[in-house]
Amino acid sequence: MSSVLLQGGRVIDPANDRDETADMLLSNAKIKAVGSGLEIPPDAEVVDCTGQVVCPGLIDLHVHFREPGQTAKENIATGSAAAAMGGFTSVVCMPNTTPTIDNPATVALIQDQAEREAVVNVYLTGTLTLNIAGEELAPIGSLKQAGVVAITDDGHCVQNNDLMRRALEYAKMFDLPVMDHCQDYSIVTDGVMHEGYWSTNLGLKGWPATGEDLIVARNIELAELTGTHIHCQHISSAKSVELIRQAKARGVCISGEACAHHFTLTDAAIGGSEHFWAEDGRDLQTEAQRTEWPSFDANCKMNPPLRTAEDRKAIIAGLTDGTLEILASDHAPHCAHEKEVEFDYAPFGITGLETELALSLMQLYHAGHLGLSALISKYTVNPAALLKLEKGTLTEGADADVTVFDPNAEWVYDAAASPSKSANTPFNGWTLKGRPTMTIVAGKIVWRESTVAA
Repeated sequence: MSSVLLQGGRVIDPANDRDETADMLLSNAKIKAVGSGLEIPPDAEVVDCTGQVVCPGLIDLHVHFREPGQTAKENIATGSAAAAMGGFTSVVCMPNTTPTIDNPATVALIQDQAEREAVVNVYLTGTLTLNIAGEELAPIGSLKQAGVVAITDDGHCVQNNDLMRRALEYAKMFDLPVMDHCQDYSIVTDGVMHEGYWSTNLGLKGWPATGEDLIVARNIELAELTGTHIHCQHISSAKSVELIRQAKARGVCISGEACAHHFTLTDAAIGGSEHFWAEDGRDLQTEAQRTEWPSFDANCKMNPPLRTAEDRKAIIAGLTDGTLEILASDHAPHCAHEKEVEFDYAPFGITGLETELALSLMQLYHAGHLGLSALISKYTVNPAALLKLEKGTLTEGADADVTVFDPNAEWVYDAAASPSKSANTPFNGWTLKGRPTMTIVAGKIVWRESTVAA
C-alpha cells in the first residue's frame, strides 16, 4: 500500500492548535490531507480510528540503545521495535555507548546501523567531553557536521564549571542545545537512593536532592552568561523545578524534562511499602502485587533516584504549568543478571518506552492535570523545537510520522512480551490505562496492536 487513510479519529496537533474529528490521508511518506470526508485513493489502506486519538508521531529525546558495545542489553533493532510498540516514531540516543559517541566515525557507524535496522527515526547526540571523562572537550563542531542533534555527557555530569562554560560557548557557535545530567559528585558521592527517611530506614547510602539542585543552579547561571540553551534532563527534585521556573520567568535559556517513573513512584517503593494509587484514585496493583512487593527492588533504582511524595507533586505541578516542557523515558535497559544483585551493586536505570505514554495519560491526563493537547505537545512539538527537528506536526506536506492511541484502553503490561532485550522495569504486571494502537513512520505502519494480539 502506498497510501494510508486514517478515518474518524480525534486529530490532535498542538503545533497547529488542531483538535477535531477528521480523516487523514498519508501518501508517499508525507501527510497528504487532513479533513472530513476525504476521497479514498484506490491503493489506500483504510484504518478506522473511531474513538482513538491521531497525533503527530511521538518523540522520545532520551533513550539508551546501548549500541555499540553493550548490545547484550539492547541494540538499535530491539530498541527501535520497543519504541514503535510504545507509540514513538522518533528517538534520540544518548552517547554513553562503548566507545562513546565523541567522534564523527562513531556517529557514522551508528547512523549506518540505524538506517539498516531501525523501524523508527533514530537521532544521535554527541558527548560534551572526550570519552565522557569531563576533562577535555569533544570535537563539537565535527560532531555537529556528522549529524548529532545535541551534545550531552548523559550518565555523567561535567564537574569543572569552566570546562562546562567553554562547552556551552562552542555549542552556541554550532547552534546545538546542551542536555545535562545534573549531579554534583562531591555531595552525591556513592549514593544509591534518595537521601531521607527510607535511605536511613533501609541502611542505604543517600543521593541527596541537593546534588541535583546545585547543578541546575549552576546551569542556570551559565546559560544566562553564555546565552546557550541548556536542557536539564530527568528532573526529580522539587527545588530544581522551582529554580527552573524562576529562571524561565526572567528569560533564561533553560528547560527541563520529566520521566514517568519520577511522577508515578516515590522512594517508598524501595522499602516495599509504596501503595501505588493513580491520581484519579484507582488502585494500580492487585492484592497479590501489594503483598509481594519486595524491599530493595533494584528495578526501582535509577539515577536520579525516586524521591519523596512532595518531589513527585512538584514535578506534576511543573508539568502542569509548563515549567517542565518535555516528557521522556530515559529508557535504560540492563541484563537481568545485572539487576539481580544487592541493591548497592545493581546498575542505575529502568526501561520505559512501552509504559511512559500510559503512565503519562494516567497520572497527568486522567488525573486532570493536563489536557490531551498539552500532554501530546510534551512528546511532539516541544522536543522537536528544542532539537530543531522537522517533526512533531501534522501539517500537510510534513513527514507522515503518526501515532494512534486509545486514551481509555486498559491493559496489563507484560515485560516478557516486549521486543526489548531487557525487562528491568518496576511496572511489570501493572494495569495501565491508555495504549498506542498504531505507529506510522514515513507513511508505513511499523507497529499495530493487532500484531501483538496475533
